[in-house]
Amino acid sequence: MKAITLLLLLLFPFPLYAEFPTGSEILKKIDENLVADQAESLTTMIVHGRAQSRTITSRAWIRGSDEAFVEYLSPAREAGKKMLKLGDKIWTYTPEPNDRIIAISGHLLRQSVMGSDLSYEDITENHRMLDLYDAVVEGEDNLDDRQCYVVKLSGKIRGLAYDSRKIWVDKQRFLPLKEERFAKSGKLLKTTRITEVFQIGERWYPKRMTFKDMLSKGKGTEYIIESIDFNVKIPEHRMTKAALRK
Repeated sequence: MKAITLLLLLLFPFPLYAEFPTGSEILKKIDENLVADQAESLTTMIVHGRAQSRTITSRAWIRGSDEAFVEYLSPAREAGKKMLKLGDKIWTYTPEPNDRIIAISGHLLRQSVMGSDLSYEDITENHRMLDLYDAVVEGEDNLDDRQCYVVKLSGKIRGLAYDSRKIWVDKQRFLPLKEERFAKSGKLLKTTRITEVFQIGERWYPKRMTFKDMLSKGKGTEYIIESIDFNVKIPEHRMTKAALRK
C-alpha cells in the first residue's frame, strides 16, 4: 500500500481532490460582490399576485449598512412615496392626499413592502454576511449549469430576520444563486433565486432575482436591477427625514 501511495505522489505531484474554501472565505467573497459603501440604483419590482401582476419602479440610495433612501417612481398611485432607513428604524412617507410619515421598527420591519415578497429589511439589506453568520460548506451541487458550493449559515447575533440560511454559491462568480431562509424554529420563510447576473468592474452582481415568501399565497416577486452606480456621491441631506417631503 505504501508503495502504491508513493507511486501516485510521484506520478501526480498535486492534490488528488480539490479542497473547498472555508465558509468564511466564501462569505468574504460574496460580501465583496454585494456589499457597497454607497450606491444608487434604479430597480423594477414585478409582484405576481394570485389574480394579477403589478410593476413598481423605484430609485434607491444606500450608504453603509445603516442608511438607505427609496423613492417610488411608478405606477402613478405609488409615485412620490418614499422610505428612509436610519439604523434600526424605517420611516415611510405617503404624499397627498395623506401627506404623512409613519415610523416602522422591530418586527414590523419584516412586513411585506407594497404587497411584494420582499420585506422592509430585504429591500434595505446591505450588511456583510460575514458579520452576521457562521458558515459551513456542506458540499457542492450543479444549479442551472453552474457549479456551486452548498453552504449552511447559522446566525451569530440575536434578532436576525432569518436565523439560518442555506445558499448555493456560484464557484466562479461567488454569488448565492439560490437561497433558503429559515426562522429559528427551522420553518422555511423565504426562497430566492438569482436568474441573471452582470459584471460591474470586478464585481459580479444580480441583474434579476425572484423572491418567494413561503407564508404568502402569491406567485412570487421578480426584482430587477436596471442600473447601479457604486461611485455615486450621496449628499448628506438625502439621508434625513426632511428629504421625505422634498
